[in-house]
This record gives sequence, C-alpha cells and structure tokens, in this order.
Amino acid sequence: MNEPRLGDELRKMEGEYEPLLPIERKLIWYTFGTGIVLLIVLVLLSRAFV
Repeated sequence: MNEPRLGDELRKMEGEYEPLLPIERKLIWYTFGTGIVLLIVLVLLSRAFV
C-alpha cells in the first residue's frame, strides 16, 4: 500500500488555495471584535469586584 507523505500532500494543497469570501472575512472580524470587547468587559468587571 502506498501511503501519502506529508510533503506530497502539502505540495498538492498549495495549488488549491482559495481566497476567503467577503462573508467569511466579515465573520472573522465580527468574531475577533466580539472577543476583544468581551475581554475588555471581563477585565473591567474583575477590577470592579476585586
């Protein structure tokens, strides 16, 4: 049996790159922004109660 090697698989993936769709970019930025906002809120709440 001929098992695929990691290097061969990585070379095949290089040609299959597809750019992100606009909606995917928006989802990434909304998720990132939400995480930052929640982190700030949690830091402020922890400082208020400690």
